[in-house]
Amino acid sequence: MTEHYYSKQPQTKSSPQSWSFDLRGKTFQFTSDIGVFSKSEVDFGSRVLIEAFQEPEISGSILDVGCGYGPIGLSLASDFSERQIFMIDVNERAVELAAKNAEINKITNTTILQSDLYEQLKDKSFASIVTNPPIRAGKTVVHAIFEEAYNHLADHGELWVVIQKKQGAPSAKDKMEQIFGNVEVVTKKKGYFILRAKKFD
Repeated sequence: MTEHYYSKQPQTKSSPQSWSFDLRGKTFQFTSDIGVFSKSEVDFGSRVLIEAFQEPEISGSILDVGCGYGPIGLSLASDFSERQIFMIDVNERAVELAAKNAEINKITNTTILQSDLYEQLKDKSFASIVTNPPIRAGKTVVHAIFEEAYNHLADHGELWVVIQKKQGAPSAKDKMEQIFGNVEVVTKKKGYFILRAKKFD
């Protein structure tokens, strides 16, 4: 069976790579690895989402679903240091790297958990949920991220998603509209859509 970045325990031999990258006006040091999404640079979709993201109007924590080695969650944690940033991924290696990258960048307002979707966050709600969803895991998984996000957002909380047009941005937009009753295209860049939906109880 082919191993994917959404495998729980990657068996591929580790071969880490490290680099520095500027996000939201700050320079970060990142290490990624084989068996983790985007192992040699901050992928373009994540960069577009990171730069487009706006702090929620309501108080509360922010959740990064499918955090990988951590660029989205850690850049937001650095920018919004008074908020707690939760970061989850099903991939054990990704979670270990995210924790290591938090330490390297001296970011302390994070909680990083290995979690299959939201299983470790049953009773928690968030001001914002952000995700660069695992497209290769299939539409069922991606749509489950959107559906469960609704249940984990506070009233007036927001779901932010980056998705390429050719990888299903139109159907993702339709699904978010169906769940939330609203969706906005915040920005489009080189085929990547940043979608935002707000929860109204």
